[in-house]
Amino acid sequence: MTPFFESLGLSFEAAWLTATVIEILLIALPVMLAVALVIYADRKIWAAMALRKGPNVVGPFGILQSFADGLKVFLQETIIPSAANKGLFLLAPIITFTVALMAWAVIPFGAGQNGQPMLLADINVGLLYVLAISSLGVYGVVIAGWSSNSKYPFFSAMRASAQMISYEVSIGFILICVVLWAGSFNLNDIVQAQKGHGLGFINGFVVNPLLFPVWVMFLISSMAETARAPFDLTEAESELVAGYQTEYSSMAFALYWLGEYANVLLMCTLNATLFWGGYLPPFEWAPLYLVPGLVWLIIKICGFFFIFSWVKATVPRYRYDQLMRLGWKIFLPLSLFFVFAISGYLMATGHFA
Repeated sequence: MTPFFESLGLSFEAAWLTATVIEILLIALPVMLAVALVIYADRKIWAAMALRKGPNVVGPFGILQSFADGLKVFLQETIIPSAANKGLFLLAPIITFTVALMAWAVIPFGAGQNGQPMLLADINVGLLYVLAISSLGVYGVVIAGWSSNSKYPFFSAMRASAQMISYEVSIGFILICVVLWAGSFNLNDIVQAQKGHGLGFINGFVVNPLLFPVWVMFLISSMAETARAPFDLTEAESELVAGYQTEYSSMAFALYWLGEYANVLLMCTLNATLFWGGYLPPFEWAPLYLVPGLVWLIIKICGFFFIFSWVKATVPRYRYDQLMRLGWKIFLPLSLFFVFAISGYLMATGHFA
């Protein structure tokens, strides 16, 4: 896109800046629109599983309910507790929302006509970038809990930091397994490494007997990382009122919702990208490639989001000791075992030669 703006007479610096801003908006705006739609989808799925109707008044089939809720919180007053640290109190939701959008910069959405991946930043360490950015999300929660100067948000912030640290350890080892097999930290290279991986015609690492259990752990860990049920100990209503969001109102509260669902969509995208072939069709069959890669990726994201909603609607919340035990005593040893098993297998078969 930069050469196009240069052809209009702009200098390289101005053309690059203009192109980058447009590319960022082409990613950020659809993600924010998708967040509004998946909030609606989440509520409809919960309602269907509880034999209720869900949102059905605002707009056709209630599809505009999320936008009405957004307008409502936008018009409300932002109330700041008198004993809160005002600067940090207002900064915390901004951090959460901003970090949730930053990780999308390295996600490949498809392959262009010239074979180049469709993404904002094609960096060699894209997977490390996603891991680093997603780890920053906990700061918004911790700062919110501390700056509110209220005991329930503070307890929630401590739970959130312990929970996210616990599951990021196992996620790190899981990602090592993927990197070992793909031979790259670049997300587009990881997608291309899944081409014809299963039986020569199935696109995806998930059909690999060694990587399937790793994906199951990643799926569960991604739910814990985003504090979704049954791992929503940070917002346990019966214990912590509304958790770290207790003292928030208006748009500050809405930014947490937007950030949470943006993170959920990101984890659904990572599940699809790392294990299910990303923007590749499910099978190596030429007619399937006539469908744009972005369509395949969206279908896979929707499938994973349904799983997230299904689990939230049906699985009861864990106790805190169960949450920690699963992370440290089950997932950590298992992920370490698969790192050794996969690396040993790859060395024995000459994969690294």
